[in-house]
Amino acid sequence: MTFSNYHTHTSFCDGKDDPEALVLEAIRLGCPELGFSGHSHVPFDDYTMSVEGTEAYIREIGRLQAKYAGQIRILLGIEQDSFSPMPTDPYAYVIGSVHYVLRDGEYLSIDETRERQMRAVEEHYGGDYYAFVEDYYTEVARVYEKTRCDIVGHFDLVTKFNEAGDLFDTAHPRYRKAALAALDVLAKAPVIFEINTGAISRGYRRTPYPEPFLLEEMQKRGLPLILSSDCHNKRDLLLCFDELSRQELRGLLERLPIRKE
Repeated sequence: MTFSNYHTHTSFCDGKDDPEALVLEAIRLGCPELGFSGHSHVPFDDYTMSVEGTEAYIREIGRLQAKYAGQIRILLGIEQDSFSPMPTDPYAYVIGSVHYVLRDGEYLSIDETRERQMRAVEEHYGGDYYAFVEDYYTEVARVYEKTRCDIVGHFDLVTKFNEAGDLFDTAHPRYRKAALAALDVLAKAPVIFEINTGAISRGYRRTPYPEPFLLEEMQKRGLPLILSSDCHNKRDLLLCFDELSRQELRGLLERLPIRKE
């Protein structure tokens, strides 16, 4: 079985490799397509693409599309943060993601480090992790409204540092109510949901997003799913795709509906 990846980061943002190195790796692996999805610029953090870097990114992916035409189909996409002010018009597809919650006038990072997340919960929520989770899923529920995305990125990213369950319990009624309320909203939107292996490659998790109870809920609703490696290093371009595909996940898509070439 051949695979393609559409959630791919490069040295234009926080990825390790330049785009051409990733194209060559995708060709080596036999990928029919490769989608790039640089982090859209946000003015309050520096891991995303700058405004000037965004323009250079668009030019470079265009150059590679021409250079490797006939060998692989290359797609220009973007991972659009829910707080990004940047337009999405130039892109063939959009991954809509939530990396922050806005609280007390501050943008609090969801996934930068465990320590920063814990400090934010203590300072802005009085240590109430479920209130933090509720704000996160309120923002997730709005990600299609705000980004008009084609793919919802890492639906339960808030669990990145919590695989051991020591920060909060994902079986807790407040957690499940918040997560399922966001899923109910997005289930009405024309979006695909990721099965995202990115946290595995970076050593934070042993399993992909979303966790099993959410994946089961997505499957019950017949929601479309797509494999994604959230690649930040070319060695992880198709991380765990073979293993996950053998699970015969109902609704799993390999190709992405493209809005523009």
